[in-house]
Amino acid sequence: MQKFSRNGGNSLGLMVLLFMLILLSSACQPTQPIQQAQPALLCTPSWYQQVDKIISSGDGQGHGPDVGSDEWMSVVEFKLGIRGKQGIPARGSEKWCAYIDELLSQ
Repeated sequence: MQKFSRNGGNSLGLMVLLFMLILLSSACQPTQPIQQAQPALLCTPSWYQQVDKIISSGDGQGHGPDVGSDEWMSVVEFKLGIRGKQGIPARGSEKWCAYIDELLSQ
C-alpha cells in the first residue's frame, strides 16, 4: 500500500477531482450557442410566407394567388387597405417590401 505525504503526494487524487469538475462543468454548458430567430430578409420566399401567414391571402381551402406573385401583392395591399393609394412603392421592390413590413409591425 502506498502512503501519500501531506505535501502534495496525493496529486493523483487531486487530478482526478479536477478532471471530474471539468467534465461536470462542460456537461452543463450547451454544445452549440443558442441562436435567436432572425427576421426574414425582405422580398424573399420566406418573407412572403411570413406575410401570408399574417394577411392570409387564400380562402382557407387552398385557393388563392401564388404567394409572392403580383396578384398576391395586390391582395396584400387590399387587405392592408392601401391598394390604389398614392405614394406606395412599386410592387416587388425592396421599398415595397420594407413598406409592407413596416405596416405589419405596427
